Amino acid sequence: MPTCTPFALPSALSAPDTDQVHSSQLDVAGDLLSLLRTTTTEPRPDTQLEALTLAVAADLPVLLWGEPGIGKTAALTQLAAALNLPLTTVIASVHEPSDFSGLPIVGDDPAEQGVPMAPPDWAVRLVRAGRGLLFLDELSTAPPAVQAALLRLVLERRIGALQLPPGVRIVAAANPRSSAADGWELSPPLANRFVHLQWTHDHEVVVRGLGGTWPRATLPRLDPERLAEAVDFARRAVCGLLAARPKLVHQLPSSESRRGGPWPSPRSWEMTLHLIAFATASGVSRNVLSLLVRGTVGDGPGLELLASLDRLDLPDPEDLLADPTGAVLPERGDLRQAVLDGVVAAVRNRPEKSRWDAAWALLVHAVKTGAPDLVVVPATTLAALRREDWDVPESIEKLAGVVSLSRRADEAAARAKSAARAAR
Repeated sequence: MPTCTPFALPSALSAPDTDQVHSSQLDVAGDLLSLLRTTTTEPRPDTQLEALTLAVAADLPVLLWGEPGIGKTAALTQLAAALNLPLTTVIASVHEPSDFSGLPIVGDDPAEQGVPMAPPDWAVRLVRAGRGLLFLDELSTAPPAVQAALLRLVLERRIGALQLPPGVRIVAAANPRSSAADGWELSPPLANRFVHLQWTHDHEVVVRGLGGTWPRATLPRLDPERLAEAVDFARRAVCGLLAARPKLVHQLPSSESRRGGPWPSPRSWEMTLHLIAFATASGVSRNVLSLLVRGTVGDGPGLELLASLDRLDLPDPEDLLADPTGAVLPERGDLRQAVLDGVVAAVRNRPEKSRWDAAWALLVHAVKTGAPDLVVVPATTLAALRREDWDVPESIEKLAGVVSLSRRADEAAARAKSAARAAR
């Protein structure tokens, strides 16, 4: 019986090479990863992103505070791409102080030429590009010595003997100490050089972004016709507040944790002035300006400044006294109250019969166009300014019922509250 011999495949028809199979599968995996990374952007209101881009436009260093995984790095990557700026990421916590202050290089004759401080390669690349977005990540895990070395970089844009070009913007990110790996509180001198923004997630933005569409970062559109007006408005706002509240010029917080955040100083007030000017020239929302102001001088001083900004937009009391019946008063109750109080104060400063009568006419106009209870306090104060030789204007009679009714309502509310307390 013949013996069967196994059939051997020609080498060209043998099983595919294992390396080729792996390479082919890696190419397919690369195609899949490319599709996953492909996203688009859309114009979508995003207060955080608007605040960040406005501060970047104003050339102010920004520090994003947020929990790990919240999307700070992704936001900076998208921002750099949207603004067409090369992104340079430096992990502050893994560097030595000399990486930011410069490495000493001994030359041919140190006694004559000194020892120059050579900058790191990433700084040289930024200078060569002439523009870029420098992202200092993990700032809260950088030890105090590294934070001290960063002071000159953040404020003066210098690294050793190298000066970064004006086209470079600086943004940093940090985790709160409670969630940072071996975290440190930010030193007060370094913290006071940043605009602090709390970075949080919006679930709708995240869901839509994971679906492939993220909000589009765009620089604010500055109106060339409003630049001078914006600077004047910003200076009046900041100087007016500090003239009335001199203690706010410099307030170093007492607690260590608060010193690592925003607090008022001449430096941070100057940054605030710049932000108000940019916000005014671009017409951004009050919510965006609120984030920036409170992130620069702190919540307390920031809220005081925002309140004073509202009053800067109020009509001049003298204009209202000149034409009380044609006056356009604010719709918002607190602003209307401030306007009426300002008119009464103007009459007190220059008491004249014609001005007193005009103020009464304005209060009547306010009753006809808004809430009557807002005129009670100004009317009471204005009545106390009457001189003996001043005749009582007929307009007072139109307000008498309103004031009396409001007082009776207040008294009734007070009695009801007292009765409720007594019944407990």
